[in-house]
Amino acid sequence: MNTTSEQQKQINIAYIGGGSRGWAWRLMTDLALEKDLSGTVRLYDIDFEAAKTNEVIGNKLSSKPEVVGKWKYVAVESLDEALYGADFVIISILPGTFEEMYSDVHIPEKYGIYQSVGDTTGPGGLIRGLRTVPMYVEFAEAIKRNCPDAWVINYTNPMAICLKALYEVFPKIKAFGCCHEVFGTQKLLTEVVKEFLGEEREISRREIKVNVLGINHFTWFDKASYKTYDLFPLYKEFVNKYYEEGFEKTKGLWEKDYFASANRVKFDLFKRFGLIAAAGDRHLAEFVPYIYLTDKEAVYKWKFNLTPVEWRIKHREELIKLSKEYASDQKDVPLNPSGEEGVMQMKAILGLDTLVTNVNLPNMGQIPNLPMGAIVETNAVFTHDDVRPVYAGKLPSDLASIMTRHISNQELIVKAALEKDLNLAKRAFLNDPAVERLPQNKAEQLFDEMINNTKKYLAYLGL
Repeated sequence: MNTTSEQQKQINIAYIGGGSRGWAWRLMTDLALEKDLSGTVRLYDIDFEAAKTNEVIGNKLSSKPEVVGKWKYVAVESLDEALYGADFVIISILPGTFEEMYSDVHIPEKYGIYQSVGDTTGPGGLIRGLRTVPMYVEFAEAIKRNCPDAWVINYTNPMAICLKALYEVFPKIKAFGCCHEVFGTQKLLTEVVKEFLGEEREISRREIKVNVLGINHFTWFDKASYKTYDLFPLYKEFVNKYYEEGFEKTKGLWEKDYFASANRVKFDLFKRFGLIAAAGDRHLAEFVPYIYLTDKEAVYKWKFNLTPVEWRIKHREELIKLSKEYASDQKDVPLNPSGEEGVMQMKAILGLDTLVTNVNLPNMGQIPNLPMGAIVETNAVFTHDDVRPVYAGKLPSDLASIMTRHISNQELIVKAALEKDLNLAKRAFLNDPAVERLPQNKAEQLFDEMINNTKKYLAYLGL
């Protein structure tokens, strides 16, 4: 990156998954609204035409007179071309196809296993991880070859498996993972403040100060405050008040929106463990499926949803149509902040600001009772060319035990992919809490059926 005071903001960003419909547009709008940064974004995607469409959309957006962040978007055909000399690398991909994701989520239902998301843990998350690792091996090797000093921001799930693969292949990589689930729980705590402290003004979720600890999508707060107020006693009152009914700003939304919930899983976890569960109910439930995902009736009782892949396929068609409308000027990309923090993180790394926020990084002791080297989620301090995790402290031993099991399975999946050993993958699969209640023969049958639907991974193994 250029380092003169006048040109310091000129940077090169490589976007792997640059044909994204949704995540890429969020980045574009955040960059367009940021006056202190400008430069080039190289868009790489296995769907080159999608990247070319985003090139058109990005450049149209950048040319608008009201836009303060001026960027040049360029679709490129090779990974090396995208990465060469990059200052930042953003990875936001769909690992595989929607057909494979359909298998991840819905094949286990034939065996009585229900998954609300299927992208992080459970049989779907583990098989998704298995086919994702080879892609991340390629990314890590290409980053080492073309831009070894670049900062790498990962948005792809399964987060821990993706990051672990990057660090296994290129130990000196400067990579971290971003997840906005924590933000939603901070927003929920603003409702606690309004109800019990009588705040009438709109409160930003950033005014809620929290200590974050856990693993991605099974993340927790053991401290939460607003100004001089400890929010834990107030949250306890809030949970007791809304435990049976649940809490939603729009009552009944969870029955209409696949991504909504009434926060009942979150409330129940607080009663069980005494910490504030800091992810959405759909993700949290998958780490303890024997409580919340025993059958469809249990899901309905806890007031969250199983997100069908058919909906994702239909939604993709709507986004493809929208991308054509954006590219042809039939519609304008809305210039609204996305709520993501990637651009703020880049600014801080460039030395233009200081930021404290939650990220996923290898455990260097920030959570002492989780395995060293495991990918964990805590706060970190972002300053010039540095992302330093905050010491978060120990988890309660029962929570740490649950997490350690999931960490072991995730790390075994990475090892299985790197060593091309399906037996290791099967061991991780059979050890998953959602799978273990099946008879051995049925669990192995499920594994074989799901593996056979992950054709690209089988080709990678030479099988």
